[in-house]
Amino acid sequence: MEGVVLGIHVLLAVTTIVLVLLQQGKGADAGAAFGSGASGTVFGAGGPGTFLQRTTTLVATAFFVTSLTLAVLAAHRSDSASVLDRTAPVEMGEELPADEDLPAMEEPVVDEEDGDLPPIDGD
Repeated sequence: MEGVVLGIHVLLAVTTIVLVLLQQGKGADAGAAFGSGASGTVFGAGGPGTFLQRTTTLVATAFFVTSLTLAVLAAHRSDSASVLDRTAPVEMGEELPADEDLPAMEEPVVDEEDGDLPPIDGD
């Protein structure tokens, strides 16, 4: 279910980007005064603005619906529990591992002349 909604969500995102890029800016209407006004009749009497605006509105609304659907699905997923819920509880009075059971740390070798650590290989 989540994979299908995610696929639709990505498709709607790409469609929204394409629709926004196809729309004309506010200053594009100035070209109609110089003879290019007839090109708007391809989409009908209202021109391309209303068709593209309505389509963009519908696609953007569907995008928001799929966003909310994905958020709800992610919240209800069983493996999205908190890390604190997945850790084993420590009982009061339970003994921690002894120091001898822990791995030993190596002491860094300090250069006696200037007190700095030796250079790392490759420096």
